[in-house]
Amino acid sequence: MVRAAALALTLAAGLPAPLAAAECRLALVLALDVSSSVSAAEDALQRGGLAAALIAPEVEQAVFAAPLPVAIAAYEWSGREKQTLLADWRLIRSRADLLELAETIGRSERGQTEFPTALGYALGYGASLLARGPACLYRTLDMAGDGENNEGFPPAAAYAEFPFADVTVNGLVVNAPDDGAEIDLIAYYRDTVLHGPGAFLEVAHGFEDYQRAMRRKLLRELAPRVVGAADTADTADPVDSAGAQPRPGPGAPG
Repeated sequence: MVRAAALALTLAAGLPAPLAAAECRLALVLALDVSSSVSAAEDALQRGGLAAALIAPEVEQAVFAAPLPVAIAAYEWSGREKQTLLADWRLIRSRADLLELAETIGRSERGQTEFPTALGYALGYGASLLARGPACLYRTLDMAGDGENNEGFPPAAAYAEFPFADVTVNGLVVNAPDDGAEIDLIAYYRDTVLHGPGAFLEVAHGFEDYQRAMRRKLLRELAPRVVGAADTADTADPVDSAGAQPRPGPGAPG
């Protein structure tokens, strides 16, 4: 069943036509959780927060801090096979490109409201999207969510069946400030979602905090790396905002 779903998601992520191979330093996929636990108001906060974070002055500076451009795509996800591409692959060569991407995401409309949290399917879609993306030095999937997997195959199955070689999966956990399950969700993301060398976790304390957490996350992901250096080498603090050490290396998730 997982392999059949892998094929279906690969085909879905393959449309529309892929961007031609290009020289770039980072292929970054941004994934937004629109499962039923996310209200309309919360979705507006995360969609607007991501758009605002992309054009924050410090993030813009990081985008253009190296000669090679970055490539970015974005999608929303919820239940099984309920993923919608919000912004297909585009090379960010100028400030106008970055502004256009942020505007596209900010003006996008939520496609799903009533489906569970299918993290495995969401990861598979992201991996397939990266597989048909531009040829960059590094590839990163940025998974944001407010709950554990509760439908379909788990993240471990996605890592076993989809093309995650040389892909880093970072996490952004969204919790209400008074949510007593916060520590459990942080541990869940750290142990089952983070994947690859240097993977790290950011925590937003409620959707009102989404923009701040995303801005910090993008700064760490977009910081230029030295080609040939260890994959974990960057200019970011080695401890994530949840107080957990980042993932030490590739292999099985968690």
